[in-house]
Amino acid sequence: MNYSEMSPAAVRGLIRKGKIKGPTAGMCAGYAQANLAVLPKEYVEDFKQYAARNPFACPVLEVVEGEPLTRLMGEGGNIMTDIPEYYIYRYGVLAEKVNDASAYWQEGFVGFLIGCSFSFEEALIRAGIDVRHITQGRNVPMFKTSIETVPAGPFSGPMVCSMRPMTPENAEIARQITEKMPNVHGAPVQIGDGENIGVKDVMKPDYGDAVDIYPGEVPVFWPCGVTPQAAVENAKPPIVITHSPGHMFITDIRNAVLNDFLENQKR
Repeated sequence: MNYSEMSPAAVRGLIRKGKIKGPTAGMCAGYAQANLAVLPKEYVEDFKQYAARNPFACPVLEVVEGEPLTRLMGEGGNIMTDIPEYYIYRYGVLAEKVNDASAYWQEGFVGFLIGCSFSFEEALIRAGIDVRHITQGRNVPMFKTSIETVPAGPFSGPMVCSMRPMTPENAEIARQITEKMPNVHGAPVQIGDGENIGVKDVMKPDYGDAVDIYPGEVPVFWPCGVTPQAAVENAKPPIVITHSPGHMFITDIRNAVLNDFLENQKR
């Protein structure tokens, strides 16, 4: 089924019913998607500081408290049921993968919806740039890099970057487009040789799937909202719930207005 023309609420409903279990890239065209991290209350202030110190890797769209229901990003949304697959970390180790995380929500938990690079892909496609993982029906490739994030409390670790191959000319167009979108990771951190940021083999991602790179193309790397998962591995909280890489919360906010919407919220 083609989910690109469906509304976010309709797709979230299908996810909640267990009818969608795969990556969400290309779904609900025009609408922003979000990564997720849910932490016990004693880790919340440190994580807020970590996100504030690393705004391009961890741009916070909404903080969800009290109950797992979204307010700003999705009317009637539930962060424990409306993502196709969740990772459950225990003491920094991936312990389980589930399609419904309702049973893991506890009193005092706080959820963070974090901006996702899927949100700027619409603008790249509109500019005529081939977004390879979408055209090949794969999950976006993501890599742990040698770029260290700024620590906060127990949270530290490498920046994770997503990669999209394109011609050098399109890479420059993509840079100009995405630098204007700081709430969904902003401009690339590296265009060209991945070894400059510690990526030894672009065909062996740490998360997601490898994609074809055609002659004349270069890899382009953006900060990625999977970065908190690498930080969780170092912080080792007793439990953390995250999205499975590539499996996002689809918001009710259009990509075209997301940045202005969030700036208004801050004011």
